[in-house]
Amino acid sequence: MVGAELRAERLFDRESGRSFIVAFDHGLSLRVPPEAGRPMKIVENVVAGEPDGVLISPGLLERSAHLFAFRGAPLPIVRADFIHMDERVKYLGDRHRVVCTPRDALALGAEAMVMYLVFGPEDGDVFADNVRAIGDTAREAHRAGIPLIVESVLWGSRAADRRDPDLLAYVCRMAAELGADLIKTEYTGDPETMAGVIEGCPVPVLTLGGSRSGPEEAIEAARDAVGAGARGIVFGRNVWQADDPSKMSARLREAVHGAPVGR
Repeated sequence: MVGAELRAERLFDRESGRSFIVAFDHGLSLRVPPEAGRPMKIVENVVAGEPDGVLISPGLLERSAHLFAFRGAPLPIVRADFIHMDERVKYLGDRHRVVCTPRDALALGAEAMVMYLVFGPEDGDVFADNVRAIGDTAREAHRAGIPLIVESVLWGSRAADRRDPDLLAYVCRMAAELGADLIKTEYTGDPETMAGVIEGCPVPVLTLGGSRSGPEEAIEAARDAVGAGARGIVFGRNVWQADDPSKMSARLREAVHGAPVGR
């Protein structure tokens, strides 16, 4: 598993030991509003903000590879699966499908890959299949030498509270037990309960940004998560839908890398 470990460590800053990643994989499962701009221009803006990594869909990575083709560029991280998220497809029920294998991800030039582990779907078989897909992909990824980040979330039809600390701790630990190298999950909204989620997980935890919020709220959430022990953040809409994406990136980068060492 040397290759996977090496690539996973590249995601983290040498000085702070943390990572600031921007997500722009939304077009795979969600509607991206036209006013956000042209996809390639958004990727350009994201890369210009100098994050440590960029989470992106396979097709968009293939088309924007030239934007990452320089020394010191953000590391590309590929979204490897699909779930029903957009309101217009919710009537189809909870679904999960793998769309990119570890070998595919490496061929695209990705340094890591991300898959969902969605707790709370209506159908138990959907969750069981999701668990099996994570386990199978983790083994294949480690053989291929690429780290697997599991996005452990409470997004199923039966999930009542997306920030429930006890359930988040459960699903994060499950992902780690299945072979995840890193975890991406919700910030609970409280540093104390977030610390409990992190302390119960044997692999590094990154927090996601979720829906677009005010700049100060997003900065505070990033600082609090890092203060609770998170090894970094993976923020999307709060960066590329900001009035000034470069400025927002700079502020979030400082919140992640400039914060005191967490618990």
